[in-house]
Amino acid sequence: MAAAEIAVLEELERSLPRGSSITWRLEDGYLHTLDLTGNRLTSLPEALGKLTGLRQLRLDANQLTALPESLGRLTDLEELHLDANRLSSLPRSLCKLAKLTRLSLYGNCLSAVPAEISELTRLRDLSLGNNQLATLPASLWRMTRLEALNVAENRLSILPEEIGAVTQLHTLDLGHNELRELPASLGQLTRLTNYLYLSNNQLTAVPEAVFEGLGRLQYLNLTDNRLTWLPDSIGNLSSLIELRLYNNQLRSLPESLGGLARLQELHLQDNELTTLPAAIGGLAGLTHLDLRNNRLPSLPDSVGQLERLTHLDLRANPLASLPDGLAALPHLQKLDLRWTKLSPYPAWIESLQEKGCRVLL
Repeated sequence: MAAAEIAVLEELERSLPRGSSITWRLEDGYLHTLDLTGNRLTSLPEALGKLTGLRQLRLDANQLTALPESLGRLTDLEELHLDANRLSSLPRSLCKLAKLTRLSLYGNCLSAVPAEISELTRLRDLSLGNNQLATLPASLWRMTRLEALNVAENRLSILPEEIGAVTQLHTLDLGHNELRELPASLGQLTRLTNYLYLSNNQLTAVPEAVFEGLGRLQYLNLTDNRLTWLPDSIGNLSSLIELRLYNNQLRSLPESLGGLARLQELHLQDNELTTLPAAIGGLAGLTHLDLRNNRLPSLPDSVGQLERLTHLDLRANPLASLPDGLAALPHLQKLDLRWTKLSPYPAWIESLQEKGCRVLL
Protein backbone atom coordinates (compact mmCIF):
# COMPACT_ATOMS: atom_id res chain seq x y z
CA MET A 1 0.00 0.00 0.00
CA ALA A 2 1.35 3.45 -0.90
CA ALA A 3 2.43 5.81 1.88
CA ALA A 4 -0.21 8.37 0.83
CA GLU A 5 -2.95 5.74 1.16
CA ILE A 6 -1.72 4.73 4.61
CA ALA A 7 -1.76 8.35 5.72
CA VAL A 8 -5.38 8.80 4.58
CA LEU A 9 -6.48 5.62 6.36
CA GLU A 10 -4.81 6.79 9.56
CA GLU A 11 -6.63 10.13 9.30
CA LEU A 12 -9.91 8.31 8.78
CA GLU A 13 -9.29 6.10 11.78
CA ARG A 14 -8.70 9.15 13.98
CA SER A 15 -12.02 10.65 12.86
CA LEU A 16 -14.08 7.55 13.59
CA PRO A 17 -16.24 7.30 16.71
CA ARG A 18 -15.06 4.84 19.34
CA GLY A 19 -15.93 1.26 18.49
CA SER A 20 -15.95 1.91 14.73
CA SER A 21 -13.79 0.12 12.21
CA ILE A 22 -12.39 0.35 8.70
CA THR A 23 -12.30 -2.58 6.32
CA TRP A 24 -10.23 -2.50 3.17
CA ARG A 25 -9.04 -4.84 0.46
CA LEU A 26 -5.84 -4.66 -1.55
CA GLU A 27 -5.38 -5.76 -5.13
CA ASP A 28 -1.88 -5.94 -6.62
CA GLY A 29 -0.62 -4.05 -3.59
CA TYR A 30 -2.99 -1.10 -4.07
CA LEU A 31 -6.09 -0.13 -2.15
CA HIS A 32 -9.06 -1.51 -4.11
CA THR A 33 -12.01 -1.42 -1.68
CA LEU A 34 -12.68 0.78 1.33
CA ASP A 35 -15.65 -0.08 3.57
CA LEU A 36 -16.79 2.44 6.20
CA THR A 37 -20.33 1.11 6.55
CA GLY A 38 -22.18 1.76 9.81
CA ASN A 39 -19.60 3.97 11.51
CA ARG A 40 -21.83 6.93 12.46
CA LEU A 41 -19.70 9.22 10.30
CA THR A 42 -21.03 12.77 10.01
CA SER A 43 -18.36 14.00 7.57
CA LEU A 44 -15.47 12.83 5.43
CA PRO A 45 -12.02 14.43 5.20
CA GLU A 46 -10.95 16.14 1.99
CA ALA A 47 -7.92 13.84 2.09
CA LEU A 48 -10.21 11.05 0.88
CA GLY A 49 -9.55 12.39 -2.61
CA LYS A 50 -5.95 11.14 -2.39
CA LEU A 51 -7.10 7.51 -2.72
CA THR A 52 -7.01 7.89 -6.48
CA GLY A 53 -6.72 4.16 -7.22
CA LEU A 54 -9.82 3.19 -5.22
CA ARG A 55 -12.36 1.06 -7.11
CA GLN A 56 -15.10 0.55 -4.51
CA LEU A 57 -16.17 2.88 -1.70
CA ARG A 58 -18.85 1.80 0.77
CA LEU A 59 -20.29 4.44 3.08
CA ASP A 60 -23.76 3.03 3.79
CA ALA A 61 -25.56 3.52 7.11
CA ASN A 62 -23.70 6.56 8.37
CA GLN A 63 -24.91 10.07 9.21
CA LEU A 64 -23.34 11.99 6.35
CA THR A 65 -25.03 15.26 5.44
CA ALA A 66 -22.56 16.29 2.74
CA LEU A 67 -19.74 14.87 0.62
CA PRO A 68 -16.35 16.50 0.04
CA GLU A 69 -15.61 17.99 -3.37
CA SER A 70 -12.40 15.95 -3.38
CA LEU A 71 -14.56 12.88 -4.05
CA GLY A 72 -14.35 13.86 -7.72
CA ARG A 73 -10.63 12.99 -7.73
CA LEU A 74 -11.37 9.27 -7.28
CA THR A 75 -11.32 8.85 -11.03
CA ASP A 76 -10.86 5.05 -10.96
CA LEU A 77 -13.90 4.52 -8.74
CA GLU A 78 -16.38 2.00 -10.14
CA GLU A 79 -18.83 1.58 -7.25
CA LEU A 80 -20.03 4.17 -4.74
CA HIS A 81 -22.46 3.11 -2.02
CA LEU A 82 -24.11 5.84 0.08
CA ASP A 83 -27.39 4.26 1.20
CA ALA A 84 -29.01 5.29 4.50
CA ASN A 85 -27.29 8.60 5.13
CA ARG A 86 -28.66 12.15 5.46
CA LEU A 87 -27.47 13.70 2.23
CA SER A 88 -29.61 16.60 1.00
CA SER A 89 -27.46 17.45 -2.02
CA LEU A 90 -24.66 16.01 -4.13
CA PRO A 91 -21.39 17.76 -5.07
CA ARG A 92 -20.99 18.42 -8.79
CA SER A 93 -17.58 16.79 -8.59
CA LEU A 94 -19.32 13.43 -8.12
CA CYS A 95 -20.28 13.63 -11.79
CA LYS A 96 -16.59 13.53 -12.73
CA LEU A 97 -16.30 9.88 -11.70
CA ALA A 98 -16.15 8.74 -15.30
CA LYS A 99 -15.58 5.05 -14.55
CA LEU A 100 -18.50 4.72 -12.14
CA THR A 101 -20.80 1.81 -13.00
CA ARG A 102 -22.85 1.66 -9.79
CA LEU A 103 -24.15 4.54 -7.68
CA SER A 104 -26.46 3.83 -4.75
CA LEU A 105 -28.08 6.70 -2.83
CA TYR A 106 -31.13 4.93 -1.41
CA GLY A 107 -32.57 6.36 1.79
CA ASN A 108 -31.21 9.90 1.89
CA CYS A 109 -32.85 13.36 1.87
CA LEU A 110 -32.21 14.39 -1.72
CA SER A 111 -34.69 16.81 -3.26
CA ALA A 112 -32.76 17.23 -6.51
CA VAL A 113 -30.25 15.40 -8.68
CA PRO A 114 -27.67 17.45 -10.58
CA ALA A 115 -28.20 17.58 -14.34
CA GLU A 116 -24.54 16.69 -14.76
CA ILE A 117 -25.30 13.14 -13.64
CA SER A 118 -25.56 12.28 -17.33
CA GLU A 119 -21.78 12.70 -17.51
CA LEU A 120 -21.52 9.33 -15.74
CA THR A 121 -21.63 7.63 -19.10
CA ARG A 122 -20.59 4.18 -17.83
CA LEU A 123 -23.23 4.00 -15.13
CA ARG A 124 -25.24 0.76 -15.22
CA ASP A 125 -26.99 0.71 -11.84
CA LEU A 126 -28.51 3.83 -10.25
CA SER A 127 -30.51 3.80 -7.01
CA LEU A 128 -32.24 7.00 -5.95
CA GLY A 129 -35.07 5.39 -4.01
CA ASN A 130 -36.47 6.66 -0.72
CA ASN A 131 -35.50 10.29 -1.12
CA GLN A 132 -37.60 13.44 -1.57
CA LEU A 133 -37.48 13.80 -5.33
CA ALA A 134 -40.47 15.44 -7.01
CA THR A 135 -38.73 15.63 -10.37
CA LEU A 136 -35.80 14.03 -12.15
CA PRO A 137 -33.38 15.90 -14.45
CA ALA A 138 -34.13 15.58 -18.17
CA SER A 139 -30.51 14.55 -18.67
CA LEU A 140 -31.19 11.30 -16.78
CA TRP A 141 -33.01 9.88 -19.80
CA ARG A 142 -29.85 10.34 -21.88
CA MET A 143 -28.08 7.75 -19.73
CA THR A 144 -28.74 5.04 -22.25
CA ARG A 145 -26.39 2.48 -20.68
CA LEU A 146 -28.44 2.22 -17.51
CA GLU A 147 -29.57 -1.35 -16.81
CA ALA A 148 -31.17 -0.93 -13.37
CA LEU A 149 -32.95 2.18 -12.10
CA ASN A 150 -34.62 2.59 -8.71
CA VAL A 151 -36.53 5.83 -8.10
CA ALA A 152 -39.15 4.31 -5.78
CA GLU A 153 -40.41 5.95 -2.60
CA ASN A 154 -40.15 9.51 -3.84
CA ARG A 155 -42.72 12.18 -4.80
CA LEU A 156 -42.75 11.74 -8.56
CA SER A 157 -46.06 12.58 -10.22
CA ILE A 158 -44.97 12.63 -13.88
CA LEU A 159 -42.71 10.51 -16.06
CA PRO A 160 -41.65 11.96 -19.42
CA GLU A 161 -41.92 10.08 -22.70
CA GLU A 162 -38.10 10.30 -22.88
CA ILE A 163 -37.84 7.40 -20.44
CA GLY A 164 -38.36 5.18 -23.47
CA ALA A 165 -34.83 6.03 -24.62
CA VAL A 166 -33.20 4.10 -21.77
CA THR A 167 -33.57 0.87 -23.69
CA GLN A 168 -30.93 -1.17 -21.83
CA LEU A 169 -33.01 -1.26 -18.62
CA HIS A 170 -33.75 -4.74 -17.32
CA THR A 171 -34.96 -3.59 -13.88
CA LEU A 172 -37.15 -0.55 -13.16
CA ASP A 173 -38.66 0.43 -9.81
CA LEU A 174 -41.18 3.29 -9.87
CA GLY A 175 -43.23 2.14 -6.88
CA HIS A 176 -44.43 4.28 -3.98
CA ASN A 177 -44.63 7.56 -5.84
CA GLU A 178 -47.55 9.79 -6.91
CA LEU A 179 -47.81 8.81 -10.57
CA ARG A 180 -51.24 9.39 -12.10
CA GLU A 181 -50.43 8.15 -15.59
CA LEU A 182 -47.73 6.30 -17.48
CA PRO A 183 -46.01 7.34 -20.70
CA ALA A 184 -46.69 5.03 -23.63
CA SER A 185 -42.93 4.94 -24.26
CA LEU A 186 -42.49 2.49 -21.35
CA GLY A 187 -43.40 -0.10 -23.95
CA GLN A 188 -40.12 0.67 -25.73
CA LEU A 189 -38.12 -0.79 -22.82
CA THR A 190 -38.02 -4.17 -24.51
CA ARG A 191 -35.11 -5.45 -22.39
CA LEU A 192 -37.08 -5.23 -19.14
CA THR A 193 -36.79 -8.73 -17.75
CA ASN A 194 -36.27 -8.84 -13.98
CA TYR A 195 -39.12 -6.67 -12.76
CA LEU A 196 -41.24 -3.59 -13.25
CA TYR A 197 -42.56 -2.10 -10.01
CA LEU A 198 -45.44 0.37 -10.31
CA SER A 199 -47.12 -0.31 -6.98
CA ASN A 200 -48.48 2.33 -4.60
CA ASN A 201 -49.12 5.10 -7.09
CA GLN A 202 -52.34 6.77 -8.24
CA LEU A 203 -52.76 5.06 -11.60
CA THR A 204 -56.27 4.66 -13.00
CA ALA A 205 -55.27 3.06 -16.31
CA VAL A 206 -52.34 1.59 -18.22
CA PRO A 207 -51.99 2.61 -21.88
CA GLU A 208 -52.21 -0.25 -24.39
CA ALA A 209 -48.76 0.61 -25.73
CA VAL A 210 -47.04 0.01 -22.38
CA PHE A 211 -47.40 -3.77 -22.52
CA GLU A 212 -46.91 -4.17 -26.26
CA GLY A 213 -43.12 -4.43 -26.10
CA LEU A 214 -42.58 -6.09 -22.72
CA GLY A 215 -42.55 -9.70 -23.84
CA ARG A 216 -39.45 -10.50 -21.76
CA LEU A 217 -40.80 -9.18 -18.44
CA GLN A 218 -41.00 -11.77 -15.67
CA TYR A 219 -42.41 -9.80 -12.72
CA LEU A 220 -45.00 -7.02 -12.77
CA ASN A 221 -46.35 -5.27 -9.71
CA LEU A 222 -49.26 -2.81 -10.07
CA THR A 223 -50.71 -3.21 -6.59
CA ASP A 224 -52.24 -0.39 -4.56
CA ASN A 225 -53.35 1.83 -7.42
CA ARG A 226 -56.81 2.84 -8.71
CA LEU A 227 -57.03 0.64 -11.80
CA THR A 228 -60.54 -0.21 -12.98
CA TRP A 229 -59.49 -2.12 -16.11
CA LEU A 230 -56.47 -3.65 -17.84
CA PRO A 231 -55.54 -3.28 -21.52
CA ASP A 232 -55.84 -6.27 -23.85
CA SER A 233 -52.13 -5.91 -24.51
CA ILE A 234 -51.41 -7.53 -21.14
CA GLY A 235 -51.60 -10.76 -23.09
CA ASN A 236 -48.29 -9.79 -24.73
CA LEU A 237 -46.41 -10.37 -21.46
CA SER A 238 -45.62 -13.91 -22.53
CA SER A 239 -42.64 -14.38 -20.16
CA LEU A 240 -44.48 -13.20 -17.05
CA ILE A 241 -44.06 -15.45 -14.00
CA GLU A 242 -45.65 -13.30 -11.29
CA LEU A 243 -48.41 -10.70 -11.63
CA ARG A 244 -49.54 -8.64 -8.64
CA LEU A 245 -52.69 -6.54 -9.04
CA TYR A 246 -54.19 -6.52 -5.57
CA ASN A 247 -55.83 -3.51 -3.94
CA ASN A 248 -57.14 -1.85 -7.08
CA GLN A 249 -60.69 -1.34 -8.36
CA LEU A 250 -60.72 -3.93 -11.13
CA ARG A 251 -64.22 -5.04 -12.14
CA SER A 252 -63.23 -7.46 -14.89
CA LEU A 253 -60.19 -8.96 -16.61
CA PRO A 254 -59.44 -9.17 -20.34
CA GLU A 255 -59.66 -12.54 -22.09
CA SER A 256 -56.08 -12.01 -23.28
CA LEU A 257 -54.89 -12.70 -19.74
CA GLY A 258 -55.40 -16.38 -20.48
CA GLY A 259 -52.46 -16.29 -22.89
CA LEU A 260 -49.90 -15.95 -20.08
CA ALA A 261 -49.00 -19.63 -20.12
CA ARG A 262 -45.82 -19.16 -18.02
CA LEU A 263 -47.58 -17.30 -15.22
CA GLN A 264 -47.13 -19.00 -11.85
CA GLU A 265 -48.63 -16.48 -9.41
CA LEU A 266 -51.66 -14.26 -9.94
CA HIS A 267 -52.61 -11.97 -7.05
CA LEU A 268 -56.00 -10.28 -7.44
CA GLN A 269 -57.20 -9.84 -3.88
CA ASP A 270 -59.03 -6.69 -2.79
CA ASN A 271 -60.56 -5.70 -6.10
CA GLU A 272 -64.18 -5.49 -7.32
CA LEU A 273 -64.25 -8.48 -9.66
CA THR A 274 -67.69 -9.93 -10.35
CA THR A 275 -66.59 -12.38 -13.05
CA LEU A 276 -63.46 -14.09 -14.34
CA PRO A 277 -62.83 -14.73 -18.03
CA ALA A 278 -63.18 -18.33 -19.19
CA ALA A 279 -59.72 -17.90 -20.71
CA ILE A 280 -58.22 -18.09 -17.22
CA GLY A 281 -58.07 -21.82 -17.78
CA GLY A 282 -55.24 -21.18 -20.23
CA LEU A 283 -52.84 -20.28 -17.40
CA ALA A 284 -51.21 -23.67 -17.62
CA GLY A 285 -48.32 -22.85 -15.28
CA LEU A 286 -50.37 -21.22 -12.50
CA THR A 287 -49.64 -22.45 -8.97
CA HIS A 288 -51.05 -19.60 -6.82
CA LEU A 289 -54.35 -17.80 -7.46
CA ASP A 290 -55.47 -15.27 -4.86
CA LEU A 291 -59.00 -13.89 -5.33
CA ARG A 292 -59.92 -13.05 -1.78
CA ASN A 293 -62.16 -10.09 -1.03
CA ASN A 294 -63.76 -9.62 -4.43
CA ARG A 295 -67.40 -9.89 -5.52
CA LEU A 296 -67.39 -13.23 -7.28
CA PRO A 297 -70.65 -15.25 -7.09
CA SER A 298 -69.07 -18.08 -9.09
CA LEU A 299 -65.97 -19.24 -10.96
CA PRO A 300 -65.78 -20.36 -14.59
CA ASP A 301 -65.55 -24.12 -15.14
CA SER A 302 -62.18 -23.54 -16.81
CA VAL A 303 -60.56 -23.05 -13.38
CA GLY A 304 -60.68 -26.82 -13.22
CA GLN A 305 -58.07 -26.88 -16.01
CA LEU A 306 -55.38 -25.31 -13.82
CA GLU A 307 -53.65 -28.61 -13.19
CA ARG A 308 -50.58 -27.10 -11.51
CA LEU A 309 -52.57 -25.03 -9.03
CA THR A 310 -51.42 -25.54 -5.44
CA HIS A 311 -53.05 -22.59 -3.63
CA LEU A 312 -56.51 -21.11 -4.28
CA ASP A 313 -57.75 -18.33 -2.01
CA LEU A 314 -61.44 -17.45 -2.35
CA ARG A 315 -62.04 -15.84 1.01
CA ALA A 316 -64.72 -13.18 1.39
CA ASN A 317 -66.44 -13.67 -1.96
CA PRO A 318 -70.24 -14.10 -2.21
CA LEU A 319 -69.89 -17.53 -3.79
CA ALA A 320 -73.07 -19.44 -4.50
CA SER A 321 -71.31 -22.39 -6.16
CA LEU A 322 -67.97 -23.86 -7.15
CA PRO A 323 -67.04 -25.74 -10.33
CA ASP A 324 -66.81 -29.49 -9.74
CA GLY A 325 -63.53 -29.52 -11.64
CA LEU A 326 -61.75 -28.21 -8.54
CA ALA A 327 -62.11 -31.66 -7.03
CA ALA A 328 -59.83 -33.15 -9.69
CA LEU A 329 -56.95 -30.66 -9.41
CA PRO A 330 -54.03 -33.02 -8.76
CA HIS A 331 -51.68 -30.67 -6.90
CA LEU A 332 -54.06 -28.51 -4.86
CA GLN A 333 -52.61 -28.10 -1.35
CA LYS A 334 -54.75 -25.31 0.07
CA LEU A 335 -58.28 -24.12 -0.69
CA ASP A 336 -59.50 -21.20 1.42
CA LEU A 337 -63.29 -20.76 1.50
CA ARG A 338 -63.67 -18.75 4.69
CA TRP A 339 -66.26 -15.97 4.77
CA THR A 340 -67.97 -17.08 1.56
CA LYS A 341 -71.70 -17.60 1.05
CA LEU A 342 -71.41 -21.27 0.15
CA SER A 343 -74.11 -23.41 1.69
CA PRO A 344 -74.08 -26.31 1.64
CA TYR A 345 -70.48 -27.05 0.76
CA PRO A 346 -69.91 -29.35 -2.23
CA ALA A 347 -69.74 -33.04 -1.41
CA TRP A 348 -66.30 -33.32 -3.00
CA ILE A 349 -64.71 -31.10 -0.33
CA GLU A 350 -64.22 -34.17 1.84
CA SER A 351 -62.44 -36.06 -0.92
CA LEU A 352 -60.06 -33.12 -1.41
CA GLN A 353 -59.22 -33.24 2.27
CA GLU A 354 -58.61 -36.96 2.10
CA LYS A 355 -56.05 -36.34 -0.67
CA GLY A 356 -54.13 -34.02 1.66
CA CYS A 357 -55.53 -30.65 0.57
CA ARG A 358 -55.98 -28.20 3.44
CA VAL A 359 -59.49 -26.79 3.11
CA LEU A 360 -60.39 -23.80 5.29
CA LEU A 361 -64.13 -23.31 5.79
